[in-house]
Amino acid sequence: MVVMVLVNQIAEMRQLPWWTYHMPGSANGMTYVDMVFPFFLFIVGMSIPLAIQHRLAKGDTEFDLWQHVVLRSLGLIVLGLILANSEKANPNLTGIGQRAWTFIALLGAILFWNSYSRSSPRRHLFSAMKVSGAVMMVVMLAIFRRTTSAGTIRWLDFSYWEILGMIGWTYLGASLLYLPTRRWRWSAPAWFAALSLLNVFSSAHWITFPYRLPFYLWPIKSGAGASMVMAGIAAATLFFSDAFEGSRNRKTMWVLLVASSLLVAAGLLAPLGISKLRATPTYTLICVAAASLAFLALYWICDVRRHASWGNFARPAGSNTLLTYLLPDLTLVLFGRAVLVERWDYGWIGALQAALYTAMIVIASAILTRFKVRIQL
Repeated sequence: MVVMVLVNQIAEMRQLPWWTYHMPGSANGMTYVDMVFPFFLFIVGMSIPLAIQHRLAKGDTEFDLWQHVVLRSLGLIVLGLILANSEKANPNLTGIGQRAWTFIALLGAILFWNSYSRSSPRRHLFSAMKVSGAVMMVVMLAIFRRTTSAGTIRWLDFSYWEILGMIGWTYLGASLLYLPTRRWRWSAPAWFAALSLLNVFSSAHWITFPYRLPFYLWPIKSGAGASMVMAGIAAATLFFSDAFEGSRNRKTMWVLLVASSLLVAAGLLAPLGISKLRATPTYTLICVAAASLAFLALYWICDVRRHASWGNFARPAGSNTLLTYLLPDLTLVLFGRAVLVERWDYGWIGALQAALYTAMIVIASAILTRFKVRIQL
């Protein structure tokens, strides 16, 4: 999350080295910036088996699991649509300015999805806040109007779902595959292989239906994002399985190391280039391998060697992910570009300004988390 906020801010800066920006879609290559979103999808995948175990331990039924997946996906998709359309609202047709519309919609989302204490004596107040948040979002979505390039009046633009919406659809697609087959130990690796093949066929344009079908009919699209989520599921299933209990440091790490090496080799053999925007198989496989290696490195440092205190600065951003992600958009609608010094938006001083802004977001997330503001879908 810290890196995601940082690279989004650095993207606004000028005259920095090429590797600090996303690689253009026409280029054959990738930078560390292009790997941030795949790492996030990998982490989403790792969380799925753990979340399922936790919910089953609490007594959730199969229906409860499916309901949670659908509602969580819907929440991410709605948040993505709000952010994707925030700068497209026509104030004359909507009735309020773009910044006001975005602020009210996001505030409603925070009030609705905030994690309230169910045993608090203020639970009736919390219920009223939750209902108010839902009303605010519904009203903002209902009044939204935009003007197209052709001059026609339209409602929300569904051509781009923003990162949160993309995560929502990808999470839903991977869950639709994994949940019914999760009791089979090798289901996640098998689905990963199948999704990787789909990615190859789609990138080579041997099949084209994944690009033509809308997300609500085919949420896995070309298979690239869903394969990253499924890789995380496979890694978590392997890492936390009973077979590796007590010897997790040796067996599991070697298995994941070998698997990562094979993925890199397979990715380099694919003749379709390396591109995030084109979601090529080489890009996907290398990102999955890098995410696996990064997880192993963090596990070794934090759990085996017990050196975890260095990461305390990022704990609020990691434990309150959605709020941290929304804070830059909230600061933008509240203060505009006033939080940045425009004449210092280049070179090393621009990078420093981006780093200070990121630190400010992390501190704000920590303060809000301390005051029980926590978004949980």
